[in-house]
Amino acid sequence: MRKLLFLVVLPAVLLSCSNLKQTTENKPTPSLRLISSIEIPFDETFQNTKVGGLSGIDYDAKNDLYYLISDERSQTNDSRFYTAKIRLVENKLESIHFQSVSTLKNEIGKVYGNWTTTPTTSADPEDIRFNPKTNTLVWSSEGARVITADKEVLQNPSINFMDLKGDFLGNVTLSENLKMQKLEKGPRNNGTLEGITFDKKYKKIYTNIEEPLFEDGDKANTSIGGLIRLYQFNAKTKKNTAQYGYQLEPIAHEPDPKGSFAVNGVSAIQYYGKNQLLVVERSYSTGTQACTIKVFLCDLKKATNVKNYASLKNQKFELASKKLILNMDNLGIFIDNIEGLTFGPKLANGNRSIIFVSDNNFSDKQKTQVLVFELVK
Repeated sequence: MRKLLFLVVLPAVLLSCSNLKQTTENKPTPSLRLISSIEIPFDETFQNTKVGGLSGIDYDAKNDLYYLISDERSQTNDSRFYTAKIRLVENKLESIHFQSVSTLKNEIGKVYGNWTTTPTTSADPEDIRFNPKTNTLVWSSEGARVITADKEVLQNPSINFMDLKGDFLGNVTLSENLKMQKLEKGPRNNGTLEGITFDKKYKKIYTNIEEPLFEDGDKANTSIGGLIRLYQFNAKTKKNTAQYGYQLEPIAHEPDPKGSFAVNGVSAIQYYGKNQLLVVERSYSTGTQACTIKVFLCDLKKATNVKNYASLKNQKFELASKKLILNMDNLGIFIDNIEGLTFGPKLANGNRSIIFVSDNNFSDKQKTQVLVFELVK
């Protein structure tokens, strides 16, 4: 997402209304413990590119290599992704060494266009995942819906497959409700495909919209969160097989001045276990510099498949359940615009690590942070 967002940090709730229902599973809830962090300097460059806008990260365990995607829309450097080595010594994050940079290519083998000059040919990269079964990558683009007196851009979001050099291999078949429209129907601008993740066997791809579809209701406000959809695709057929409703938290803070920009949405997801995802909600309000970031354990087991629901309003269905496992407001440190997460290597005690990365929006007022947590079950 272009704008700084923050996660609402509130206790997980049991939603009980006449038209929808949310439940939680009675299973042990994991927790996340911060063990180390590092900041990538704003003026960092690599192979003549500006390192910034890091909105997705994934780990190749076999080669101890990380893939990081930048959300730049070819305005200064071409849309791209990096590989990097992240050095952990005795659970301390010591350094990040970038290894390569590759440009993203479209269906005809060309680099994506500049958003400023040729917006319809550009991409808005948001997340990236590595598939060790095929030795390929998948990445999401958020698309655009800009309708003003002097400009109209309707660019569909996409989930794209590519090789390790960035060359296009294909994309998923987009659900009709993910296609941008001039009418207020379908996705909102800057609120579409943010996170992607494979399941354990790399047979399914999960993705999420950041904010509610127009037909599913209002965006989150400081009193109530909106309803978004989590999408499941078959990685082989590339078709949408399921959609699930998910209740956002309210916006964490009133904006200052009142009525100015404020938002809460899902900025990243990570497969956790059968029918389970880690979901990152990010809330930002004008006048508050830091983001409020929450991480939830989401369970889809009992959730209704709402794929054929034209709208989530005035419907009876079961939402995905959610349990709060981390409120980054409680860490006692500044937290910026968290947009990516991945499981990393095992720690010395055998527990898994989880690594988060923030998108600085190429602003010297923001930070590119890499945070390492220990997963405690």
